[in-house]
Amino acid sequence: MHILFVEDEAKIANFVTAGLKEYGFVVDYCDNGDEGYSRAINNEYDALVLDIMVPGKDGLAMLKSLRQAKRNVPVILLTARNELDDRLAGLNLGADDYIAKPFFVEELVARIHAVVRRSNGDRQNILSAGSLKLDCIKREVTCDRQVVELTTREFNLLEYLMRSPGRVFTRTQILEHVWGYDFNPTTNVVDVCVQRIRKKLDPIGGSPWLESVRGVGYRFRQVEG
Repeated sequence: MHILFVEDEAKIANFVTAGLKEYGFVVDYCDNGDEGYSRAINNEYDALVLDIMVPGKDGLAMLKSLRQAKRNVPVILLTARNELDDRLAGLNLGADDYIAKPFFVEELVARIHAVVRRSNGDRQNILSAGSLKLDCIKREVTCDRQVVELTTREFNLLEYLMRSPGRVFTRTQILEHVWGYDFNPTTNVVDVCVQRIRKKLDPIGGSPWLESVRGVGYRFRQVEG
């Protein structure tokens, strides 16, 4: 899951970013609202976590501008514990949830999953194609009823492609969504990860789930019926 996190307090930012990554999230981080808004408007994220009090555009201004631009990505606001007015203002502007500082990373993770579930619809928590099933909540993959052990990167890559069967994604798109922006676009980590997934899935499923598109990238095989 690809998250944008906007927070100007370095200690909080480092702690939360590290915690989210441990739970398998890809996290883009910035410390001001102007950059945060630019990233949010120009990229596709599964959810945004915005501190209300940041330099430049504050969290509420970012939220207001995003909703005016018809961007309906789930948004969680970080607020001071006693700032009821900010919470109400955020909800009225279209925030999906808020969490008061200080908070546990585990709680934020649960809130992110909850708002993404509501945004996507519960039916999309389980992705199926033929004998292959991916459970986004349990983070479990089965093929022909056999559990397939995937690493966090492998799971995230498979989920990303399974959500759009038949659509071709470039290596750059996959890198940005599954690894974040701090990887060299000429790296072969996408190809290596795809090969690892194939070695685990193809002997069970009988045919390649992840198809190569020469000179472009990869797609998840579209299953008829």
